Amino acid sequence: MLFNSIDFAVFLPIVFILYWFVTNKNLKLQNFLIVAASYIFYGWWDWRFLSLILFSTLVDYSVSRKLGIEENQTKRRILLWTSIGVNIVFLGFFKYFNFFIDNFITAFSFFGTELKGNSLNIILPVGISFYTFQTLSYSIVVRHAEKKTR
Repeated sequence: MLFNSIDFAVFLPIVFILYWFVTNKNLKLQNFLIVAASYIFYGWWDWRFLSLILFSTLVDYSVSRKLGIEENQTKRRILLWTSIGVNIVFLGFFKYFNFFIDNFITAFSFFGTELKGNSLNIILPVGISFYTFQTLSYSIVVRHAEKKTR
């Protein structure tokens, strides 16, 4: 869904009206509506990539919830690195997999060795860098904020 499309011209007023007039200023309901509307907006482009953003959201939300109750600093560090690892693997695969495979094959051709490799036909999900760093920063901020209060 593009911002200058008829779909968005219908979508935005519906979400706006639901947010301000139907949720009765209930913060939890408003937050749920914004998340649901965001997933609908993102999935409008290609619903198959919703699983990526949903998995990333669930990992970082779960990690952040556990960071809020975990006292052991080693476990807190492991939780944070789990979040970082999952997000960087997603980002690295979709953005840089073909780049590294092609350069790896090219590097060996300089030494006279011909490697056969296939690049994958990977479609880059829209905004993957943005939402990856947003969810990742959420976990980092929660880790940092919880550390200050202890």
